[in-house]
Amino acid sequence: MLVKLAWNGMKSKRKDYIVLLTGLVMSIAIFYMFQTLALNKEFTAENAMINSMQLVFNVGSFLLAAVTFFYILYTNTFLLTLRQKEYGMFMLLGAKKRYIKNLMFVENVLIGIMALIIGIAAGTGLSALVARLIMGQMDMSLEGYQSFYYPSMLVTFAFFLFLFLVTAIWNHVKLSKIEVLELVNADNKADDTAVKEKVHVVTVIAGIVSLLIGYCSLIFMEQLREVGVFSSAIMTTLGTYLLFSSLIPVIVKRLKNKRKWNEKGIQSFTFAQLKFRVHRLKKLLATVVMLIALGAGAISGGMAFKNNGEVIADTAAVYDTRIHNPTTEEENILNDISFTETHEYRYKTDDEFDYFLKKDLKNQRPLIRDDGSTDNTEVKRMEAALPDQNNSLEERKENAKEGGMEAEHDWLYFLNTLQDDYTRQPLIVSEGMYEDITSEEHTVFTGKSDDFMAYTEQWAALDEIRAEQMGGEEGTINTSKYAAYESYNTFATGTVFMGFFLGVAFLTMMASCLMFKVLSGANQDIPRYEMLRKIGVSKKLLEHSVYKELFLVFLFPAVLGVTHVLVGMNMFSFIIVQPYYRIWVSITLFLLIYTIYYLLTVKMYKGMVLPKEE
Repeated sequence: MLVKLAWNGMKSKRKDYIVLLTGLVMSIAIFYMFQTLALNKEFTAENAMINSMQLVFNVGSFLLAAVTFFYILYTNTFLLTLRQKEYGMFMLLGAKKRYIKNLMFVENVLIGIMALIIGIAAGTGLSALVARLIMGQMDMSLEGYQSFYYPSMLVTFAFFLFLFLVTAIWNHVKLSKIEVLELVNADNKADDTAVKEKVHVVTVIAGIVSLLIGYCSLIFMEQLREVGVFSSAIMTTLGTYLLFSSLIPVIVKRLKNKRKWNEKGIQSFTFAQLKFRVHRLKKLLATVVMLIALGAGAISGGMAFKNNGEVIADTAAVYDTRIHNPTTEEENILNDISFTETHEYRYKTDDEFDYFLKKDLKNQRPLIRDDGSTDNTEVKRMEAALPDQNNSLEERKENAKEGGMEAEHDWLYFLNTLQDDYTRQPLIVSEGMYEDITSEEHTVFTGKSDDFMAYTEQWAALDEIRAEQMGGEEGTINTSKYAAYESYNTFATGTVFMGFFLGVAFLTMMASCLMFKVLSGANQDIPRYEMLRKIGVSKKLLEHSVYKELFLVFLFPAVLGVTHVLVGMNMFSFIIVQPYYRIWVSITLFLLIYTIYYLLTVKMYKGMVLPKEE
């Protein structure tokens, strides 16, 4: 009986429940997708590079879980508000409060189960699609990957079932504290809009100052570092809430007091509605601003982070390639690359040392990193002096073993970048000493191309050949520039996808919360619209008023939210070469989601408040 009543109650408010389900399904699907990429052990075992992504998707799951928890709490509170008058009528007709609480509990669980079933099904399809996209980006196989992964399903099911039970208990407790008359008269609460001008002036000034401090912290993040991270987060959030609790109501009041606007058509009614609306929504509107900043910022940050791969590669090595004893196959690949600078150094080896010929180093001074540059990407020509050759080779070898630095630090650092075997020490020797060393002569080629990113296929081919030559020899490791780029690119690819889907989830849940809050006050607005209709105001004018009022409600947080994103992305300017890379994508996506929810809110609100035509 309870299940049947709960089902009928949900059917009566199906539009509201469909919107709630949409947000929940999206959250569950994305959470499940993150889990399949983080927990698929067979897949990560087959693809060692994917291990670096596991942390990314686990962090994404945590952030999504935190936001979803508050989203579910809020939306369930909205649904309680929507149904509480109905519950009150049940109790007046003789139903016990315990029965009503059980009914509401069953409704919450039913919603949760439906959302989980649909969400995991959608997540399975989403996981397959995203995995293919990620593997396509990294040119890797999907061997071992399962889009329907039982452990991921269990984690998702257990976590969200726990969330639904917590929110059901929350509403259970909340309903216990509400009296019958409060439930019946839920729609008859007065709006308190008393404004104290002095308090508002102080709050507005405090809000503007807090926001300016937050923005300055974001702009000068490179100088402030850790202090900037905390001050920007705290002051920007504080400033946002202070402005929406003080400045926005004042702006609306000023608009209402302008006779030119107020006396046109039913503008007076529209601004009066907006005044009440903004007062009720001020805290939520500030929260919406922060969610817009987080959502759009996550998408923008992910793309900018991925675009930073070339910069990371440039900081990893000055020269684009380094090849020992180039083979014919390697030389053919090198011929396809346009180099701006190349060097070839001769050296001999034994069990302890790599002996580099001083003559080659003197005649071909390399480029090295300029430690004085601000972004660590500037280079300069090697100016350090080469070591004198006054003592014997044996004496110099003994000195090197004891930790003595016979050459300038810059030369030692450069020679270390030429080595593949780090068990041997580099040593610079004169031509005479070099001739006395009886071991076989080797050469190492280094080159800097005109565009590193234009030759990624060639770098990959050279690395593959080198890996086959090294064959896992002890002491050898691939430290090529391309290897550093690939390692970063793998991590960044995961970040892009995490940022995109987290951003979409945040933006969707943000817009849902705003829509639910607007609709939760619709019952209080019905008498006002009925009165205007009875005195002859046309339905078209009333509809126009709804569009305008809700447009302004949605506009206020959108403007400040986008401003937060535009200023906030600057905080990455000292670690990301283009922090605003394709930022239009995130803003366009936000505007698309926001517009859809605005139109949906208007449609549902009109259906609730405007009198039905006979």
